[in-house]
Amino acid sequence: MFIGHFAVGFASKAAVPKTSLGTLFLASQFVDLLWPTLLLLGIERVRIVPGITRVTPLDFESYPISHSLLAVTGWALLVALVYQAAQRYPRGACVLGAIVVSHWFLDLVVHRPDLPLVPGGSVRVGMDLWASLAGTFIVEMGLFAVGVALYLKKTVAQDAVGRWGLWALVVFLVGIYLSNLFGPPPPSVAAIAWVGQSQWLLVLWGYWVDRHRVVTPSW
Repeated sequence: MFIGHFAVGFASKAAVPKTSLGTLFLASQFVDLLWPTLLLLGIERVRIVPGITRVTPLDFESYPISHSLLAVTGWALLVALVYQAAQRYPRGACVLGAIVVSHWFLDLVVHRPDLPLVPGGSVRVGMDLWASLAGTFIVEMGLFAVGVALYLKKTVAQDAVGRWGLWALVVFLVGIYLSNLFGPPPPSVAAIAWVGQSQWLLVLWGYWVDRHRVVTPSW
């Protein structure tokens, strides 16, 4: 899953209006921001196998540090503790931790049975929505539409950056998603890892846009 994780980031602004969209993106994509570095270091492994699913050609051979349920829970706790220490916003810390864990459960829906429960464990799970291109598209785009709608309901643009910067971000995310669905397989594992690192730019984009929008008052 890709765009569905960003949907969670957008939607969560309604729950924690004092937390920047960039931070919410960071939490929602935390394990996928960690994973490319572990690939480059050779700690985790993936193969490119065209046709292995209808949606992605990736065979996730080993990713216990970034994507096992136990490890993700640990990363969630770390993110929550660091945020609480920095911002003194308990609600935000709790929501960020929950967002990090949500990544695993959203992946559970789409992945083949390749998600480990614990590092080194033999049990792997996945509901394999990626077996259906149409099903995957409907679920992810539906989540994304709801997430963006909730963000728009909770915030209003202060200026052109807040308005058009947001819509450019939305269009860019959809464009990446469509290219992943319908484009050719990646040329190499190294290319996957380096492109994955570029997701940090999306986090920065979230911070930039959010600084040019204000939270609408609650009545």
